[in-house]
Amino acid sequence: MSGQRNRREQALTGSVVVIGNFDGVHPGHQQVLAAAKRAEPGVPLVVLTFWPHPASVVRPDGGPKLLTNLEDRVALLRAAGADEVRVIDFTRELSQQTPAEFVESHILPLAPRRVVVGENFRFGHRAAGDVAALTSLGEGRFAVTGLPLVHVGDEETCSSGVRAALESGDVVHAAELLGRPFRFRGIVRHGDKRGRELGFPTANLPVPNEYACPADGVYAGWVTRMDGRDAHGNPLPAGERTPAWPAAISVGSNPTFDGHDRRVESFVLDRDDLELYDAPIAVDFCSRIRGQVRFDGIEALVAQMDADVEATRQALAEARTAG
Repeated sequence: MSGQRNRREQALTGSVVVIGNFDGVHPGHQQVLAAAKRAEPGVPLVVLTFWPHPASVVRPDGGPKLLTNLEDRVALLRAAGADEVRVIDFTRELSQQTPAEFVESHILPLAPRRVVVGENFRFGHRAAGDVAALTSLGEGRFAVTGLPLVHVGDEETCSSGVRAALESGDVVHAAELLGRPFRFRGIVRHGDKRGRELGFPTANLPVPNEYACPADGVYAGWVTRMDGRDAHGNPLPAGERTPAWPAAISVGSNPTFDGHDRRVESFVLDRDDLELYDAPIAVDFCSRIRGQVRFDGIEALVAQMDADVEATRQALAEARTAG
């Protein structure tokens, strides 16, 4: 693998390089890539991104909740115009590199004509490098462009803003900042099967500690199977995609039954034939229905779930009309 990578690096005779974490690949990130394309048309656009998040390495207990996994980040960057995405394994050793060492080891091998970053870009040990430092290090070797942050209304578009919206359960605002609905992905696991017993079978995804997820509550959204198979697990014809199914989505620990582990539980509307255990699915959040509530009994819980389903139908119908 390293030999193949080295041959690719040697084959580059010129590139425009974009560097960043790009968690979520929101419109601000996308505009950085678009500006790089415009600045150096006709040369490969190479994106350098880091995994895991540098903050989680420098401060193991203080890293941010991630908005996307690495697979989705790479796919989104390619969709935004990247010809190649190179993932830098961010280690404790890498965090000790000076800005000059980082340029020598990770930027110069790409034969850059220009490096494009956001104006708040920092790199090197203790974040000592900024756009000015990068410009100085690139003098005579490559040009540097630092771009201002993109705004949605009066608010800067940034990954931390998306996380804050999710933490408050405001998935509508999170979608505004992302430029698309927030998506949570995972492998469907066996749950307690209480939903099936109550007439509301759900596809259950655990919530890993390192990933962002909306605040506990009930939401309207969509579920999509991601492995190229249909509702029953049969392979789809080439080029065909599984449709997104409307769903009422519960996020939380199921306090009525004294649960502890956070899960995303999706009840797909009007379908009782889905076979999704061990399948990868994506859950896209449209709007919040209500917060999480602990009910005194099964009867009250079922009545509320019926109301949640109807509220979900209305919310999704309104979203389709607005869209």
